[in-house]
Amino acid sequence: MKLTHALVSVVDDDKSVRESLPDLLQEFGFSVNTFSSAEEFLASDAVDKTKSLILDVAMPDMTGPELQVELARRGKGIPIIYITAQRDSTIRQRLIEQGAVECLFKPFSDQVLQEALSSALRGP
Repeated sequence: MKLTHALVSVVDDDKSVRESLPDLLQEFGFSVNTFSSAEEFLASDAVDKTKSLILDVAMPDMTGPELQVELARRGKGIPIIYITAQRDSTIRQRLIEQGAVECLFKPFSDQVLQEALSSALRGP
C-alpha cells in the first residue's frame, strides 16, 4: 500500500510545532493538517480522513490522552504518535500501553519521526 499523500494531522498547542512539522512531513510525502487543540481537530472534517495523528500530550482543556479516549469512543482507530517535552519514561510506557504507536520526546530527529510514521501507517 502506497502511503504517499496520506493525511497526517498534527494537534499541538505550540505554534512553533504547528509551523515547523508540516514542512518536514510534506518532505516525507504526506499531506498535513494542523490544529491548535483537540477540540478543533474533533470539530473538523479531518477526523475521518486522518491516517495518523501526531499529538501533544499536555494541552489546555482536552489533553492528548483525553482525545485518544474520545476518538476510541467514536470508533476512530487513528494511529497516534505522541510528542512531549516531558522527559518521563513512565509517561511514554503508559501511552504505548494505552495504544499509542510511539511517544517521542522533544526535540526528536527527523529520522525517528519518519520511523514512527512508517510504523503507524504500516499497522500492527
